[in-house]
Amino acid sequence: MVEIAKPPVAAVGPAGWVVLGVAILALMGSAGPGWWLMLLVGLGLAVLGLYQVHELHMDRFVVTNLRVFRVHGTFERHVATVPLMRILDITVHQPFLGTLFNFGHLVFESAAQDQGLREIKYVDDPFTMEHVIEQVIQRSGVRPTSARRAAAPEDDGT
Repeated sequence: MVEIAKPPVAAVGPAGWVVLGVAILALMGSAGPGWWLMLLVGLGLAVLGLYQVHELHMDRFVVTNLRVFRVHGTFERHVATVPLMRILDITVHQPFLGTLFNFGHLVFESAAQDQGLREIKYVDDPFTMEHVIEQVIQRSGVRPTSARRAAAPEDDGT
């Protein structure tokens, strides 16, 4: 079983909301009669950022020897699964910042019509994770390894 964690860089945006909210709260005393508005805005931004950080923490992506699944949700739990035999292809998308900080997004192509698990965002070291998932798929016996495919006799139709 392999659990793919979110990289720390995924929390930069939400942490920025928290910092901005706290900064507004710190300036609240110099606001005069509009202090209550700064209080509401500061608390709102801080709570929004903390909620987003918690959402990132609650988002789990796991690969087992039979299936891949994602569990996420803060107030409601959502589980999306795809059997390994239905995964046809994995694409890695690594944006510019992902190249700098070594994160990316995995996109799964599946044989299922309506797939509950399509894209996993903010994956630490995405090319290594793609390779690990491919190894798990091959070890499970769902797809033959390239060595077994090369060693298999070809059917020339005779």
